[in-house]
Amino acid sequence: MTYRDLADLMGLSEPTVKRDLGRGDFSLSRLDRICDVLGVTVGDLVRNDRPLANTLTELSQKQEVALTVDSKLLLITYLIVNDWRFGEMMSTYRIDENELISLLLKLDKLRIIEYRPPRRIKKLTARNFSWRKDGPVQAFFLTRVLPDYFNSSFDGVGDAFHFVGATLSEASRARMKVAIEHLAEEFEDLARRDSRRPLDARSGCSAVIAFKKWEFSDFTLLRR
Repeated sequence: MTYRDLADLMGLSEPTVKRDLGRGDFSLSRLDRICDVLGVTVGDLVRNDRPLANTLTELSQKQEVALTVDSKLLLITYLIVNDWRFGEMMSTYRIDENELISLLLKLDKLRIIEYRPPRRIKKLTARNFSWRKDGPVQAFFLTRVLPDYFNSSFDGVGDAFHFVGATLSEASRARMKVAIEHLAEEFEDLARRDSRRPLDARSGCSAVIAFKKWEFSDFTLLRR
């Protein structure tokens, strides 16, 4: 990660980041924030017992299949990837402590997390983790989640829905792809920052961001 990348993610200027890292003199809160951006903890740096390169950027086919056949296992995985804590999961969902521990042990066996009783959870997914393209979870998302998502209204405070279509050049399509990637990165950065806030100060939010060269099939049938 470059100085500029780190500065942008932390909301600081590039010279400030260079100065702080160059002299190695900054607060523990600043160090903690840097670790947060990098997707590690201060403990990871001290122990150095699991190289960052070994974290999962995506799950195996077998791991994803195991999640899609057990909705609670998929839910807990989703929550852990998004930095939910042990107590928050129990207080929000109808899952008691014994059942939650059982689910965590299954995820530990699948090597998606490291679980150490009574409540220590360490996710093994990387900061840039994503589901397998055309994999079981994505198929579950397309067939089960998206219909439920779009069947609800978008009239709440802060809600937004836009469907736009136009003819674009190859250069404009490439520019749109980059813009969408930046938007997704901003969403993930905000989620990481807000994960430190109390649960009652946060609300579940989802965004579907898609872009491709496409024409509605009914329109295509009318082409000459």
